[in-house]
Amino acid sequence: MTSTDSPQHAGEDAGRHAGADPLTAGSQPLDPGTADAVDRVYHLYDPPLWLVTSAERAEPGSRRGGCIATFVARASIVRDRPRMLAGIARQHHTWRMIESSGAFCAHLLPRDALDLVWRFGLASGRDGDKFDAMEDHRSPLGNPLIRSALAWLDCRVESCMVSGDRSLYLAAVTGGGTLPPNRGAPTPGAPRPGAAMTVGDLIAGAPPDKRAELDRLYARDGQIDAEAMRRWRTTRA
Repeated sequence: MTSTDSPQHAGEDAGRHAGADPLTAGSQPLDPGTADAVDRVYHLYDPPLWLVTSAERAEPGSRRGGCIATFVARASIVRDRPRMLAGIARQHHTWRMIESSGAFCAHLLPRDALDLVWRFGLASGRDGDKFDAMEDHRSPLGNPLIRSALAWLDCRVESCMVSGDRSLYLAAVTGGGTLPPNRGAPTPGAPRPGAAMTVGDLIAGAPPDKRAELDRLYARDGQIDAEAMRRWRTTRA
């Protein structure tokens, strides 16, 4: 590799080709070519889907919220001091629950649990109760616990950063574990039960009507997020 082929020079070239000032490049939308190149990087990996739940208060019967999230990641390599990082859009009902309680529960889903994605990902908790007809199970921190999930992590918020479109929660993991499968007999040809659902699994398994609704909501949320980021960056200029 020559010096001009190094990642550092490649990044500098991309910035020059985009006509960007290195000091202000992050404040403006990317040109279409650069946006496509970045998107191809994101498509090199397949992140897990997380179901994030929280409640207004820890007591059973208090108002609950839940949403499907991909911005959830392990944030510590210390075995007895685990942490998670979660980015939750500020327009979501679940965000309000986390702000109220300072806690959330992150669930990994079985690969065949599309019913949970439709329940928690296609509607807003502001418009109705996503937990309708579900028992009010709680984690030790008082978060809603989804017993048909694959696994769960109970999280207490330690710090928060607002990024305009999202609140980024750094949280201590206080408990968790895997859950016994209770979804009935496996369907022939179905994904193996021990695997967690990913974004790719969701896209591959969504019927056309659900895929169309997912695409619509993704585009709508992208517009909301873009405007929130613009306002946030304006206040910091």
